[in-house]
Amino acid sequence: MKPNYLQTKPQYSAFGRYWMFDPEITFLNHGAFGACPISILEKQYQFRQQLEQQTFHFFVREYEALLDQARQELACFVGANPEELVFVPNATTGINAVLRSLPFSEQDELLTTNHEYNACRNVLEFVAERTNAKIIVADIPFPVESSEQIIERLMEKVSPRTKLVLIDHITSQTGLIFPIQEIIQKLNNLGIDTLIDGAHAPGMLRLNLQEMGATYYTGNCHKWLSAPKGAAFLCVKLNKQSLIRPVTISHGANSTRSDRSRFFLEFDWTGTPDPSTYLCIPEVIQFLGSLLPGGWSE
Repeated sequence: MKPNYLQTKPQYSAFGRYWMFDPEITFLNHGAFGACPISILEKQYQFRQQLEQQTFHFFVREYEALLDQARQELACFVGANPEELVFVPNATTGINAVLRSLPFSEQDELLTTNHEYNACRNVLEFVAERTNAKIIVADIPFPVESSEQIIERLMEKVSPRTKLVLIDHITSQTGLIFPIQEIIQKLNNLGIDTLIDGAHAPGMLRLNLQEMGATYYTGNCHKWLSAPKGAAFLCVKLNKQSLIRPVTISHGANSTRSDRSRFFLEFDWTGTPDPSTYLCIPEVIQFLGSLLPGGWSE
């Protein structure tokens, strides 16, 4: 007799009431696009109302202060220096901003792994084609035997020509958590820059980006952190910020303001945005942290 799968369908927990999931569907793939709690969607609507009621006032008088507050709270949550953090729509945009800004040449090798996310690997291919840099791929087996095996397979591909290493923090295809901190430390000791695709890390792992020490780190807030769609961040070390430009060049490129860093001036305004996704991040950090007595640790 064939099993009756409908009888084994799990029931939603009490937490299901906070989301808009179809009760007839058991939703497993949260990591692909994320899902936003109902209360956060309501908060997003409030920000949109605030924007539309007095659009000019919002963008000219309120926008930067609200964005800075969200930046500060997200930086605290991920252990980043707020002066190094800007908002981007998704991690792929962060990868584009870094790779398309850096001055690679035919003498350079760009190291990645066979687990790299397809969209970001495509950016690497695009940049290599334009600059004649060479892509080197470290073959990480799956299943993997140990963290040491990942480190060894990657480091054996490093050469004197390695200019940058692009690796996932958590791989999209397999869910492997790479030993990022150990890898970064070894590469920092060799003077090699690191670009970490942390698309799945915020909200899944406890992060301390300052301690981690990556040159560049980008992550999504709309996946496991459950912010509205289009919320992500890019962290760039202070001594590298002069190199990195947003994908869209706008007013910040020739701004004469001296009250904000060029990094903020360029990334914080790339055209008229709907910033409600970014502004909801503090609210969603607080909300998810309130669901269990032990907060985010639990």
